[in-house]
Amino acid sequence: MQFCANKLDKKDFFGRSDPFMVFYRSNEDGTFTICHKTEVVKNTLNPVWQPFSIPVRALCNGDFDRTIKVEVYDWDRDGSHDFIGEFTTSFKDLSRGQSQFNVYEVVNAKKKLKKRRYVNSGTVNLLSFSVESEHTFLDYIKAGTQIHFTVAIDFTASNGNPSQSTSLHYMNPYQMNAYAMALKAVGEIIQDYDSDKMFPALGFGAKLPPDGRVSHEFPLNGNVENPYCNGMEGILEAYHQSLKTVQLYGPTNFAPVVNHVARYAAAVQDGSQYFILLIITDGVISDMAQTKEAIVNAAKLPMSIIIVGVGQAEFDAMVELDGDDIRISSRGKLAERDIVQFVPFRDYMDRTGNHVLSMARLAKDVLAEIPDQLISYMKSRGIKPNQTPLDSSPTGQTPPTGL
Repeated sequence: MQFCANKLDKKDFFGRSDPFMVFYRSNEDGTFTICHKTEVVKNTLNPVWQPFSIPVRALCNGDFDRTIKVEVYDWDRDGSHDFIGEFTTSFKDLSRGQSQFNVYEVVNAKKKLKKRRYVNSGTVNLLSFSVESEHTFLDYIKAGTQIHFTVAIDFTASNGNPSQSTSLHYMNPYQMNAYAMALKAVGEIIQDYDSDKMFPALGFGAKLPPDGRVSHEFPLNGNVENPYCNGMEGILEAYHQSLKTVQLYGPTNFAPVVNHVARYAAAVQDGSQYFILLIITDGVISDMAQTKEAIVNAAKLPMSIIIVGVGQAEFDAMVELDGDDIRISSRGKLAERDIVQFVPFRDYMDRTGNHVLSMARLAKDVLAEIPDQLISYMKSRGIKPNQTPLDSSPTGQTPPTGL
């Protein structure tokens, strides 16, 4: 919506007025709840406010005939804003758009009582009004969008020797280590959105047999042609197997696995598939500049990155990659959208040792941003759920090129 006003009352002794509007939704019990405030337009009696968007449920709770009250004020620095007047409307009226029906007299009841010849305190005109439907994450899933889940595990030497109990990769016969717990917590939920339950699982930062070559994107199951593992159990099994065959080394490079998944995401940008990369790491990243560049490029693609930090390291770099406070950039180019979610595993360890609770909390926070990230991609490309093909391959299975 966008509004302007004409000939509002002059409230400031010097100068004119600094008008703003406050919108209220009416409740069942006759009370009103603030649902939107416009910006203040300085020193004018004929303001034009910026267009704004508001959910229909916030404006009128989905009831198109419900009263919407609008108050107009003159802004004062000390917070004692002067009341200019008010008017009422409804969603139904506003939806007629710019017309004589949507010119409102701004009335100050006290002034009306005092002054016999009082007409109004100005008028407010609706300049534009449009409605667009918001699609949900589930709308896309129901329409056939496939979620592809890839795991990347940190095999750098800073994790400690897997045969020692101090190592983050330690294979305790009685309980899962932090890597396995993070994998299981997130993977068990994501796997329900992936129809074939076949997940590529990668490792990075290790020396591989037989020649001791260092790799930053090797398949955990040892099969370069087919890095897919069957379900969460398959990933955990491949992870345990890798620990016995590779040598933990370094450095901690993220860019290769980010670019690996991005290559697949770049091949399918029609909304039929969405890619999630889960990186589990013990922390200090070595290729920050390359990783930032990889993330900025990936932000244009149908993909999200989840980073779970295990161990006690400082995770400052991960917080920077998360981009919640400051949008990530590379070579002066800002990421088109925020696609990284970082959580430190230690924040979720239940004090009582209840791993089920820890894993449930972790999964909830780790996956909290995924629906909005998927929607933001679809919106940026103008993809609606009903346009998505129900099936991206003849058999209903993930095509072999998809990761």
